[in-house]
Amino acid sequence: MIPPTSPSRSSDARRVRALVTLGDSTTVGLGDPLPGGGWRGFPSLLRDALGGPAEVALTNLSRSGARMACVRREQLPGALAAHPEVAVLCVGMNDTLRSDFDPVVLRGDCAATVSALRAAGAHVLMLRFHDHTRVFWLPAPLRRALRRRIDALNTVTDVIAAGDPHGIGVLDLHLIPGGYERATWSVDRLHPSERGHRMLAAGFATLLAGAGFAVPQPVSLQCSGGRQVSAADRAAWLIVKGVPWLVRRGRDLGPVILEGLVTELVRGTPASG
Repeated sequence: MIPPTSPSRSSDARRVRALVTLGDSTTVGLGDPLPGGGWRGFPSLLRDALGGPAEVALTNLSRSGARMACVRREQLPGALAAHPEVAVLCVGMNDTLRSDFDPVVLRGDCAATVSALRAAGAHVLMLRFHDHTRVFWLPAPLRRALRRRIDALNTVTDVIAAGDPHGIGVLDLHLIPGGYERATWSVDRLHPSERGHRMLAAGFATLLAGAGFAVPQPVSLQCSGGRQVSAADRAAWLIVKGVPWLVRRGRDLGPVILEGLVTELVRGTPASG
């Protein structure tokens, strides 16, 4: 369990007045529903830690299904127009789940996005992704294929961050205590639960405090203000969205599974997961 973020109010700490978040459905806030509808998610929780809506302008440009190229093409212009002190980039998992996954192309889009944000003066926060197969069941061949792709995605992050270690902070989800616990994930096991979103916000806030930014309020890991997900909600998700999603991804990644099986047979790799 990550401890709640310690407030940082040092007189020489830099205040964040404009926060931009770019990415996919996790950045939209999926998994952290609000009682009146819609989503909250880590962007709002991080904004509150940095001073709240009265002091920090949050521009959340994310959309469900976005890939790295979408962020560069569709979200980056709006991010630059917001003149952020801090920009959070949370994207890439949708790329790993598509049959046209190309780490070289992904690296080009990611590098261009981060370079543009840094050139505009933003401190950039990125993610190293966890082993998603530890929280979401997949058939063994698909599990192995996804692990390889997540490794490739994390390598892209590592290379880009290493080129600007003072201007880029990286939150490693694999190392967050409690990150693989069931309560950290929503019913779909693809998006963080409210608790998971709070852990993300706390992790990002800690990185910002370490980089010299003011974090006036701690990020509490105590769940509050969200809508409790019921057993009926879980059943509805499984029927309406869960099974259709698995069918779509199975079709899309069928060639990937076949290629992985052939590679393993050639190399003599055991077929077990």
